[in-house]
Amino acid sequence: MSKSKLEILAYESSPLGPLCLRRRELLSQPGTFVTEVTLNHEFLMSSLYTDSERVLAQTAFDIHADGDRLRVLVGGLGLGYTAREALLSDRVAQVEVVELLPQVIDWLARGLVPLSSELLSSKLNDEPRLVITQGDIYQRLAGPPDERFDAILIDVDHSPDERLGTESVSFYTAAGLQTARQHLAPGGVLAIWSYAESSPFADALHEVFAHVRIEPVTYENRLIDQQRTDWLFFAWE
Repeated sequence: MSKSKLEILAYESSPLGPLCLRRRELLSQPGTFVTEVTLNHEFLMSSLYTDSERVLAQTAFDIHADGDRLRVLVGGLGLGYTAREALLSDRVAQVEVVELLPQVIDWLARGLVPLSSELLSSKLNDEPRLVITQGDIYQRLAGPPDERFDAILIDVDHSPDERLGTESVSFYTAAGLQTARQHLAPGGVLAIWSYAESSPFADALHEVFAHVRIEPVTYENRLIDQQRTDWLFFAWE
């Protein structure tokens, strides 16, 4: 029996538990290598399936149909696919990514993730469009806005009901969303990634925003020969 080629790129402690970045060849698809992140020895994300992360940005921009020079705030760097999708839009003037874990930012700087070269090159232009800030996106949105954004894209927790830490609890309530809304510019869109539905969160969004859209993104997970659905929540005035 052949063995999967597995390389541990980084294994580090974090406030949320042991954090691992690994690269492996798929046994079912020889020659195909994927980069994965685990947290507390549980699977967190993969470069193999990034459809929903990219749709999060695409749909937010489709909803925000007016104007260009958009300013985008991304909560969570991860492997960079949401940020990259935002940068691919010629309507976007700047993308700020807020990432809690400095280790994740360091992985990008050291070229350990698949999008390192592409994202780093966007920071080296004469007019860089990408800014990466170390911090807590939920604390940022719970405070008064220093600036306002045309789109705020959140891809941090597993779901509104299954969170990685405690700081995000209030964000998913009507009161938390009311505060977060102040960080949106007129016509701005709030978008949240989730791996599961959440009726309580949907209700909270409806309480605060005039318009709410919930979009499932289904794809075929070839590793387990099953369909998988992620859920995207969008809200705007």
